[in-house]
Amino acid sequence: MSPEKQLELLKRGAAQIISEADLLEKLRQNRPLNIKLGVDPTAPDIHLGFTVALQKLRQFQDLGHTAILIIGDFTAMIGDPSGRSKTRPQLTHDQVMANARSFRDQAFKILDPKKTKTVFNGEWFELMTFEEVIKLNSRVTLQQMLQREDFAKRIANNEPVRLHEIQYPIIQGWDSVKVQADVEIGGTDQLFNILVGRDLQKEEGMPQQIVFLMPLLEGLDGVQKMSKSLGNYVGVSEAPETMFGKLMSISDTLMARYYLLLLGEEMPGGHPMEAKKQLAFRIVERYHSRECAQAALNDFNTRFSKKDLASADLPVISLDGLAPDIVSVVVAAYAQAFQITKSRGDARRLVEQGSVQWAGEKITDPKATPAFAKGGELKLDKTRAVRVAG
Repeated sequence: MSPEKQLELLKRGAAQIISEADLLEKLRQNRPLNIKLGVDPTAPDIHLGFTVALQKLRQFQDLGHTAILIIGDFTAMIGDPSGRSKTRPQLTHDQVMANARSFRDQAFKILDPKKTKTVFNGEWFELMTFEEVIKLNSRVTLQQMLQREDFAKRIANNEPVRLHEIQYPIIQGWDSVKVQADVEIGGTDQLFNILVGRDLQKEEGMPQQIVFLMPLLEGLDGVQKMSKSLGNYVGVSEAPETMFGKLMSISDTLMARYYLLLLGEEMPGGHPMEAKKQLAFRIVERYHSRECAQAALNDFNTRFSKKDLASADLPVISLDGLAPDIVSVVVAAYAQAFQITKSRGDARRLVEQGSVQWAGEKITDPKATPAFAKGGELKLDKTRAVRVAG
């Protein structure tokens, strides 16, 4: 593929490239470029939000470039402060390495492991003397670090900024020097860190890396970025039926964005419901198998398209200790079965608009106290239903 066509393909879905002209110049060098993506394994599982960057790395890989996946076994013990209002809890090296093994297995569901160069940044940082650390720190100023928006906000709010957090952009930037990165991929919250890498490369007399920023994927709510702490995520290791059901719950507007950022394609025409089923099918197929995707689709059709909830394999919830009103039960059902946090106001609106059904009958009174029977089906919305344990 010509450099110009490569650029046109790579630009698809990107939020910002610094700069397109420089990237095109590198592509015209007719050599495999070193494409860097750094990840901190602060948790054992990843969600679809993180796969946006992995997908772009795979795209570079498919074009013949060298994918360099940096596992931040050293940086993860510091914790990336990007976009954080508080200091991250610090992890031990054993915790990080346990997470790294799980993370790498999940990442290779997207990347070609045979064509991926995986390195741990502890390989060079653990060997640095304190004198070398001091010299590396001398290359940046405190004023530079405090220009970060997240640091500035914390200082303005009298929230502490720990000195080890100020080290993070420097360490991430030095990774780029060590692997001689031509391009670094990251989310839009990584702009500052990647620019530090460019500065350090320039000081080393190296060509500066291209900043290639990808959007932060919105979660299932379509508003805030996908996050486990917000409960609006789809985990790549979740059960196929859970993954399929969550993806079927997104809005039509969000679906177009998921197609672009998760599959690298435009949303197909036709009925939105069929397009959404296709999206959910392909994502489940990618992270599990075609057989699992077909089973999840069949299960969804059984539960909702055919409205045959009695024979469907539904998540089971317990009503023990709950108030008998429908709003309390709906809130508990979302939390128990889907790990989704719904406020009482959210649940009340679902009831009032007729989304909630017990035993096939709509419940529209938020004060209703249905006689829940063991094994009965409670439909929460268009794509979620549960079975009552008793």
